[in-house]
Amino acid sequence: MKANVGELDRVLRIVVGAALIASAVSGYFTPWGYIGLVPLATGLVRFCPAYRLLGLRTCPIEKHGI
Repeated sequence: MKANVGELDRVLRIVVGAALIASAVSGYFTPWGYIGLVPLATGLVRFCPAYRLLGLRTCPIEKHGI
């Protein structure tokens, strides 16, 4: 898997995912807050399957051989 999630996108995914999970654990939101696992996981691994399907990428193209 090549990374297709850039740094800003990655940070936002991790923050939003963690906030949704924290709200679900604290009881503030319904259990749907656990959907935060998706952006958290994609932010941590820097790969988003939806981006791949849509042909999107927010990270710069990696240079090989350097």
